[in-house]
Amino acid sequence: MYLKTLGENAVNAKYTIGLLSEEKRNDVLLKVADALLKNTDYLIAQNKIDYDKGVSENMKASLLDRLMIDEKRIEGIAEGIRQVASLEDPLNRVLSEKTLANGMHITKISVPLGVIGIIYESRPNVTALTFKSGNVCILKGGSDAINSNMAITKVIRDVLKEENVDENAVQLIEKTDRETAGEFMKLNEYVDVLIPRGSAGLIKAVVNNSTIPVIETGSGNCHVYVDKDADIDMAVNIIFNAKTQRIGVCNACESLVVHKDIREALLPKLAAKLKEKDVEIRGDKDTKEIIDCVDATEEDFGKEYLDYIISVKTVSSVEEAIAHINKYNTSHSDCIVTNDKEAADKFLKGVDSACVYHNVSTRFTDGFEFGLGAEIGISTQKLHARGPMGLNELTSYKYTITGNGQVRG
Repeated sequence: MYLKTLGENAVNAKYTIGLLSEEKRNDVLLKVADALLKNTDYLIAQNKIDYDKGVSENMKASLLDRLMIDEKRIEGIAEGIRQVASLEDPLNRVLSEKTLANGMHITKISVPLGVIGIIYESRPNVTALTFKSGNVCILKGGSDAINSNMAITKVIRDVLKEENVDENAVQLIEKTDRETAGEFMKLNEYVDVLIPRGSAGLIKAVVNNSTIPVIETGSGNCHVYVDKDADIDMAVNIIFNAKTQRIGVCNACESLVVHKDIREALLPKLAAKLKEKDVEIRGDKDTKEIIDCVDATEEDFGKEYLDYIISVKTVSSVEEAIAHINKYNTSHSDCIVTNDKEAADKFLKGVDSACVYHNVSTRFTDGFEFGLGAEIGISTQKLHARGPMGLNELTSYKYTITGNGQVRG
C-alpha cells in the first residue's frame, strides 16, 4: 500500500508538472539551489550520520568518497542545478512536421517521459534534470545514504510546496529493504521508466526482475588500449588520469591492453607512475616478463574494481585488442592511444561501446563534460538512449494531427 500511494501521487503530479511553463520550472530550480546552500549545515550533519556508519562498517574508500557530502560538493550541486535551469527547454520542440495529400497536418513534438523511477543514492542534480524535463521522480536509495537522501529530498519538497508546485514531483522511498526494492520494480502501473544507478549486481537485478521498462546505466569496465605507435608519455598520462583521478566512478579505467611491440617502452614507465598512487597491477604472462606484478586471472579482465587496481593484457594487433575489449567490456567507455590514424579508425568503428575515444581519457564520459549541462546516468544499452543521458534523453514524443474533417475511406 505504501508504494501504491507513492505511485498514485506521482501519476497525479505528472499531469501538472509537464504543463508548467519553462519560466516556472527554471524559477523553482533556482530556488532549490539557493535552499540547498542555505541548508548546508543541516545536510552535512545528516550526511555525517551516514558517513560515520560507513566508516564503522569498513566501507571501501571509493564508496565513502561517493557517500560524503561537504560544503564544496553542496556548492557544486547547487551550481549544477543552476546550469540545468539555464539549459534550453527540452519540451514542446517540433521534431518534424508534414502535411499529407489529404490535408492532414502531422507534427511530432517532444514531451516528458512521465514518472521516472531511480534506484540509487539520491542526488539533487538528478531531480533537477527530471523536473526541468517536466517529469516526476521517485527515488529509491540504499540504507547507506538514507539520512542524506531524506534531508536532500526534504529541502527540495519544501521549495516545491512554497512555490505551489505539487511536492510529489519528487518522492523518496524511505524503506531501504530489498523486498521494497523488488516491489518497486513491479510498479509499472504507475512508473513509466526505471533507471538503476549502482553496482553491476544491482543493475542486473533490476534488468532481470523489473516489469517497468528499464534504461540500463551499466557498470564501467573501461579499457585503454596502447597501440604500437602510441606516444609513451601521452599514454602514461592518459592511463594515470583514467585510473586514479577518481577511482569510484564508472568511467574510470579498470583494464589496460598493450601492444606487445610497445610493452618494454611503456610498462616500466607506467608502473613507476602508478606507484605514486599505490595502484596494484595484475598482468598476464607477457606483462610479467617486463615488470613485477600480480598474476591476472580471467576474472580480472572483466572486473570493475572501483579501487586502485588495474589489469593488463598483451596483444599482437589492434584487431586482437578490439576482440578482447568487446569480450570483456561493459559497453561503457574505451580508448585507444596511437598516432596511427588507420588503427584509430579501426578501433573507433570496431569497439562496441557507448563512448569510444582516441587519445583522450575515459574520464570525460560525463554529461557535463559533453556539454549536456548534467546527466541522469550513462546508458550502455542501445534502445531509447546511449551514453550520457541529458535533458533530451528524458523526453519522448507524441504526434499531434490537425485537419478539417478528414475521414478514412
